[in-house]
Amino acid sequence: MSSAGTPERADSARVVDSLGPRRVLRPSVKVLPEQARAHNRSLVLQTLYRSGPLSRADLARQTGLTRVTIGDLVGELITESLAHELGVRVDATRPGKPATLVDLHRDGHRIVGLDLSDTTVFRGALIDLDGTILQRRDADARGLVGVAATAAVVGLARELVELADRPLLGIGVGSPGIVDLSGTVLSAPNRGWQDEPLQETLNRAFDAPVIVANDANAAALAEYGFGGASADLMLITVGYGVGAGLLLDGTPLFGSRFAAGEIGHVVVGTDGGDACACGKQGCLETWLAVPRLAARIEAGVDRETVLHQAGERLGIALAPIVGALNLSEVVLSGPAALLQGTLAAATVETLRQRTMAQFHGELTVRMTSLGEDIVMRGTAVMVLSARLGVS
Repeated sequence: MSSAGTPERADSARVVDSLGPRRVLRPSVKVLPEQARAHNRSLVLQTLYRSGPLSRADLARQTGLTRVTIGDLVGELITESLAHELGVRVDATRPGKPATLVDLHRDGHRIVGLDLSDTTVFRGALIDLDGTILQRRDADARGLVGVAATAAVVGLARELVELADRPLLGIGVGSPGIVDLSGTVLSAPNRGWQDEPLQETLNRAFDAPVIVANDANAAALAEYGFGGASADLMLITVGYGVGAGLLLDGTPLFGSRFAAGEIGHVVVGTDGGDACACGKQGCLETWLAVPRLAARIEAGVDRETVLHQAGERLGIALAPIVGALNLSEVVLSGPAALLQGTLAAATVETLRQRTMAQFHGELTVRMTSLGEDIVMRGTAVMVLSARLGVS
């Protein structure tokens, strides 16, 4: 990193394999010989991850790889406890010797996932390769900034690492603020972090690979990996602030300064609005952030009016993005009691008024099904993608 917080070319090349801007999360075709080994290994793992138990012959057919290559790769994965044999397939309709089934060793490793997005608590979990949360731990984060906040993150991670009853595949962290590809938090004002080398700090503390990314980007990966979302997705996180994660063709979009999705401080409308912490008036965050919604309702403004106005402003902010990127799906993450119903309906209505029905008439706006675990499970996708090439 340069002192100004902009990664040098060498740094970008070094980290691109972890969660780089053009990394395809789900490999589906074989590649050239000079690229083949790592890619084909990921291809086999991805096929097992999504298809379940298969014979070596099934794997060869589905991946297009030769049986010799499959045999070599499967043997390697079994040695590393990433795959295991399940016994023979019983199928009376198939002549000849019964095939031995192979699957990903889904219980063979653990992932530590941390969600730092809440203003009052850091959440953590021990997660298996299927994204199932096995154990949870929290740490009080009220008022923590700077070095104290970093120390609390390390402490929570250590507690979970010590709980791991299997080899640790990696540690994933979803952080608020703007995070570059080296895992440095360039700016997270609520935590007092400026050019905070969080990934480097955790790498020094633990003998395991660490990936730190923006919390909204992690949430988008969770929705794609575990929530059944399409490959073209925008996920809006609504809480103390407002942010977004973007996937295009299944690939995370970061932007030239790693701030893609920072929509909370986009001014919406021309009729003024409340003052924002950033110094402007009428930012999306002033209409949509949970504390702002709650304050208006508590002040006696009609609840449905408040939610309709918030959804309308969200639609105004999203319309140019939906139009420019031809998105098919927008997912909302936050308190369902506020976001579902009136707010979501007003968002859809505004989007359809402001985009071409021919291209965006089928756009859906829905709540995530992953609840408050979405960021932690997204960090598991980050680790799976970086370490195994699967999602």
